Amino acid sequence: MKLTETALPGVYIVEPAVFGDHRGWFMETFSDAKFREQGIDIAFVQDNQSYSAVKGTLRGLHYQLNPKAQTKLVRCTRGAIFDVAVDVRAGSPAYGKWFGVELSAENKKQLLIPKGFAHGFMTLTEDVEVQYKCDELYAPDCDGGILWNDPAIGIEWPLHVTPVLSGKDEQAPLLQDGVLNFTYTP
Repeated sequence: MKLTETALPGVYIVEPAVFGDHRGWFMETFSDAKFREQGIDIAFVQDNQSYSAVKGTLRGLHYQLNPKAQTKLVRCTRGAIFDVAVDVRAGSPAYGKWFGVELSAENKKQLLIPKGFAHGFMTLTEDVEVQYKCDELYAPDCDGGILWNDPAIGIEWPLHVTPVLSGKDEQAPLLQDGVLNFTYTP
């Protein structure tokens, strides 16, 4: 397993070792022991999976407030997505900054997104499946979001199309208007 820290501290690209032969391939998508060896101690408690039929579907930007904030380990198991993390920790030097990476069934990369970051993705192909682990259970009363095209954040989404959004995501507030309770601690 290879961990590469991104420009956002605590956000990592995870590249599992892939072992292939004439039958196909095998990879370990998560190992508690290997993450601990890298100094990352996370107890995941929930696995989620989403399916998007249409290219240009955008899900996010979502987060959970304290005390149910979530760390996520995201991977794309069918098709391809542009996956994004946004720092929403008040006082952080990276507050409002974003990082994006293509995750696909082909490249097998994953993105580790810690508490205090909003998360979202746009499908780059049709027929997409995304799976992610969380270290906290979903808590509707702690659910929050930020508008996907907030100009203060300026995410450069790779598809220049009108995205397919949920009603909830269409109505998400701007970062400056959101109710966040994350504080940066170095």
